[in-house]
Amino acid sequence: MQEIENQKKRVMLTVAYDGTAYHGWQLQPNVTTIEGVLNQTLSELLKEDIKVIGASRTDTGVHALGNIAVFDTTARMPAEKISYALNQRLPEDIRIQKSQEVPLDFHPRHQNSRKTYEYKIYNHTFMQPVYRLYAHFFYGALDLEKMKKAASYLEGEHDFKSFCSVNTVAETTVRTIYQIEIVREDCMVKIRVTGSGFLYNMVRIIAGTLLEVGRGNMQPEEIPAILAACDRTKAGPTAPACGLTLVSYQYL
Repeated sequence: MQEIENQKKRVMLTVAYDGTAYHGWQLQPNVTTIEGVLNQTLSELLKEDIKVIGASRTDTGVHALGNIAVFDTTARMPAEKISYALNQRLPEDIRIQKSQEVPLDFHPRHQNSRKTYEYKIYNHTFMQPVYRLYAHFFYGALDLEKMKKAASYLEGEHDFKSFCSVNTVAETTVRTIYQIEIVREDCMVKIRVTGSGFLYNMVRIIAGTLLEVGRGNMQPEEIPAILAACDRTKAGPTAPACGLTLVSYQYL
């Protein structure tokens, strides 16, 4: 037993995926999830019962350029080679960008980190079909300056209870947002949010609220009162999942 324990290593994966066909990250019965596919494929590859631990449990339809997962293995295959072998077996909408060995006590959700999400809004008269799975379509005029002003009130440390699902289970709803950037590139409006961590549906509710500001249904100056209320009904709607992408994790 001691010999097996000495051989065990922890491997970190950087995982990119198109979330369209999946019921989110987290393992669930009778549906296909990113975690489930990784567990099955890794178990087949390494001839062990593998259970990954993910950094972010993205929702149904949400995409990722760089989610993080770790797993333990006694396989002799070098950690950096696992990405190549795994990508030969995974479906085309999931790709491992990097695999590397990390300390056995490394946990992807218990480290100090900066996480960045991007929400895309295709803002034009008609939807461009190639973006339909990766952006939320909105045809009306948007006032980006008002959206930027509203976003500035969300930066810093706040209680974001008004900006998370009522089903959220968390020890605290206080989070820190380091920066919110809002830019337009042709017809695409991008809302990029960087923070220490996010509550369930938090980025999508932020995006939905900023969209309400942009279309004139809310004023930027209402944001502090919405935060103070700690009441989900005071913020805007939850924007559709298709527009959201987990861009990156940076461990500090």
